[in-house]
Amino acid sequence: MNEETFLKKYNIHDYDVPLCTVDITIFTLIDGVLNVLTVFRGEHPCKAQWALPGGFIDQKKDSSTEAAAHRVLKQKTGLSSAYLEQIETIGTPKRDPRGWSLTILYFALVDINQVVLSHSDKKSEWLPVSSLTKNSLAFDHNQLVDIALKRLHAKATYTALPIELMPAEFTLTELQHVFEMLLGRQLQAKAFRKRVLDADMVAETGNSKISGKRPAKLFKSTKNNRESYFARPLMD
Repeated sequence: MNEETFLKKYNIHDYDVPLCTVDITIFTLIDGVLNVLTVFRGEHPCKAQWALPGGFIDQKKDSSTEAAAHRVLKQKTGLSSAYLEQIETIGTPKRDPRGWSLTILYFALVDINQVVLSHSDKKSEWLPVSSLTKNSLAFDHNQLVDIALKRLHAKATYTALPIELMPAEFTLTELQHVFEMLLGRQLQAKAFRKRVLDADMVAETGNSKISGKRPAKLFKSTKNNRESYFARPLMD
């Protein structure tokens, strides 16, 4: 039997096929606090619980798992372009009561000022990450948030990635506060400023705003911000 004949006779349903989804931890800053987007489940399973945005891979619409993640992101936030990164694939027979399932987990970082939440199918709500309790989300989504937070923390130690959470213009002090929040420690202002400028993460906009009693320069992220690395990790 040649391969062509084999494939014509092959039936994928002769074998168990697990449920396959993408889930996204969409992070943003609201009043300086890290939030994650959740959707309210109106149907079983886990009815009346909050969950991460996600859904089954659509074999007709999605050319890849990344395309599926971008589709979900746009549906929920209105954003066609945002930082999106695949983190991990998680699969177990118990994570979904409907059966053996796996999910490809992504995280996205968005500027709250650019988001337009969609409520067409499910109610959406931003929840402060600090308010999530161990079992507050549906399925294993608390665990998924923890995995995404660990990746975000790690990236914040050596890359400019947290800039993706910032508005179009910001002060270096505001940027430093975001890094401090993600790292869970205070940073020395002079050293932080030097590392940011040396890494070519930001550029002056020519604008300023009053911060304290005097004006502070406003900056924007540079085009290469996602590729910018600190010479040494910030935790050093």
